[in-house]
Amino acid sequence: MEKKSADSQKAASEVKNLTHQEAIDKFKELVKHESICLFTTQLTRVPLMTRPMGVQKVCDQGNFWFLSSSESEKNAEIAIDDRVQLFFMNPSDSEFLSVYGKATISRDQAKIDELWNPIANAWFEGKDDPRLTIIKVTPEEGFYWDTKNGKLVSMIKILASAVSGKTLEEGVEGTISVN
Repeated sequence: MEKKSADSQKAASEVKNLTHQEAIDKFKELVKHESICLFTTQLTRVPLMTRPMGVQKVCDQGNFWFLSSSESEKNAEIAIDDRVQLFFMNPSDSEFLSVYGKATISRDQAKIDELWNPIANAWFEGKDDPRLTIIKVTPEEGFYWDTKNGKLVSMIKILASAVSGKTLEEGVEGTISVN
């Protein structure tokens, strides 16, 4: 068996941990491309309680905002245990994000007015629906994976690496924290 050279033993991904404004910018960038996430509650229960949810906004503090029904199981689960995990995937650009944080539920009408959009009428009877609540997820930690060049260039590099036998050095990953 041939021993790999030092160059080919490099990690396949560059590690770049993001904090503060870089982290918030990364959250906003990914949500701009893909606003649907898997919203997971009851993190100690198996199987995980996960459902798709649309992010209404990532604010300048890095919080994720959602509209939700007061009658949903998700709201009941958050009332018992506020720890949640959000999973985002934007396969067209090979971007992935996992965010762990604390969720709070409120009925702040000013925030509801800010976040409201016509698509929400599919679930609510207008922004004055008494069941309408907002969920704010405050991130505590997370992890992201991203390509450096987008999906098309990445696929070309993967093919070239497979043909040449050289280890692929593509992508960037790291922890992500707004603190």
